[in-house]
Amino acid sequence: MQKPNTFKTLLAASAVAALFCTVGVQAQTTSAAQSSAAKPSASGEKLSASDEKALKDMAQANINEVAAGKLALSKAESSDVKAFAQKMVDDHGSALTKVQAVAEKKGVTLPTEPDAKHKAMADKLEKASGAEFDKMYMENAGTKDHEMVLSKLKSDAKNIKDADVMALADAHTPVVEQHLKSAEQMTMNSDKKENK
Repeated sequence: MQKPNTFKTLLAASAVAALFCTVGVQAQTTSAAQSSAAKPSASGEKLSASDEKALKDMAQANINEVAAGKLALSKAESSDVKAFAQKMVDDHGSALTKVQAVAEKKGVTLPTEPDAKHKAMADKLEKASGAEFDKMYMENAGTKDHEMVLSKLKSDAKNIKDADVMALADAHTPVVEQHLKSAEQMTMNSDKKENK
């Protein structure tokens, strides 16, 4: 009985963290949008290559997570996995919208579909079902992807110069950390059940 409550607590904590991050980004994005509206790109400000890379990396990560989450919503067996997948679709969908708004303002063209690695993983997930699907989704989209995204966010952040791009990276990081913790907790609980 404790395990579902632990998961619900993690989801609730994730939702609260995402809410606060969203509000912070909204305020930063709004004030940044207002200040740029006051001086429309007359300065011809073009993003540095590292800022553009960071934006594209964030967009790609969000696209990959939303696509995997939607697949999990239709194929997952466990209600916990479905709840996690819904959170991924919601949080990463919202984050993607914010990244797209900044990219449009900065004149950056973003990717629009999952990358080759994630398309290949989607093909493998399509062939899996039941508990096998749940385990594969949580290991890949849940844990491995969030570890990779967190590493990339931290690496990209060292080279970001643009305030709007930095605000996005700062808002993404705690949300991705929370997703990773939730995924690790779920995987750990799942492993404990298997070992009984």
